[in-house]
Amino acid sequence: MALIGGCDDVCGRNLNCCAGLGSDKKRTWKLTIMKTSLGAKTLVYPTPVFVVGTFDKTGRPNVMTASWGGICCSQPPCVAVSLRKATYTYGNILERKAFTISIPSEDHVKEADYFGLVSGRNLDKFAAAKLTPVKSDVVDAPYVREFPLIVECKLAHVIELGLHTQFVGEVVDVKADEEVLASGGLVDIGKVRPLAFTPDTQEYYGIGRRIGPAFLIGEGI
Repeated sequence: MALIGGCDDVCGRNLNCCAGLGSDKKRTWKLTIMKTSLGAKTLVYPTPVFVVGTFDKTGRPNVMTASWGGICCSQPPCVAVSLRKATYTYGNILERKAFTISIPSEDHVKEADYFGLVSGRNLDKFAAAKLTPVKSDVVDAPYVREFPLIVECKLAHVIELGLHTQFVGEVVDVKADEEVLASGGLVDIGKVRPLAFTPDTQEYYGIGRRIGPAFLIGEGI
């Protein structure tokens, strides 16, 4: 632990500047814990495990796993996923103007990992993983039938960022297995059991215990 330079007074410089002031003019020093710099990294905890579904130009279904993504707009509802140009999915999205995001449960961690290990250019990933492609009824893309939660998107924006290109998809529909729904038609995350990915250690985790209600627990401060 260390003191950070400067007293909480109008001078805001250092201890000596307040040495001649009376106790009524001085301010309390702040005690803080110094943090270790890790440098500029792609490090946010956690990142999602998205399985992005597309059709290629011949109509063959393909999937790939991606973690650089998330919700990016509420109205219209949009999600974004960032991909390298080298991926087969990159060209498929530009070709078909659509993609899906299938959320795998912990039961399918092996399949989700596999989808990120191999390219779909010369390989049928669905057949290899023994999973079932389903053509979306609202966008021109397939999703994984065995995965419990599906987000179907039409391509809205393409943003060149650098090594990655961000694809923003406007959500047309969300589909969920009945088994993962709670009362009122809400999704129960404890039943979905989605995966989380740690970018630095490159590991998969399940979700933890429930902490409390959002937009309410903070009222206790």
